[in-house]
Amino acid sequence: MRIDPIEFLVAYLSSRTDIPEGTVLGDLNNHVTGSTSVYLEHMGGFRVVRDRMDRCDVEYAAYSMDRKEAVDLALLVREKLLEELPDTAVGGALVLDVEEIDSPKYDPDDSSREHVYSGQVAVFYTAV
Repeated sequence: MRIDPIEFLVAYLSSRTDIPEGTVLGDLNNHVTGSTSVYLEHMGGFRVVRDRMDRCDVEYAAYSMDRKEAVDLALLVREKLLEELPDTAVGGALVLDVEEIDSPKYDPDDSSREHVYSGQVAVFYTAV
């Protein structure tokens, strides 16, 4: 299986109408300091079943100059990943399950001084 989990997770979250358009990024290259953003980073994982199922660990981070907006967005992303993503086909992958590794915690950006809330999930998926 050669599926980039960040690619299908960005596509999924970007398609949710209650997540502000253009905020979900696969990397911080397009992040403009002061703009509200959700950044996804592949943190690891492993092959669960040979040629059948992968697990990827993904950190999500919500950036905003407003602390409440950052925490609200992080909790919304958490809800979408844990409650709505399982049993969904997106970007060539079928997401079988999502488990929480770490709930959103406050981790402000030291250089930009933006408010950041980040959490981590394990996504179990297979190819469709």
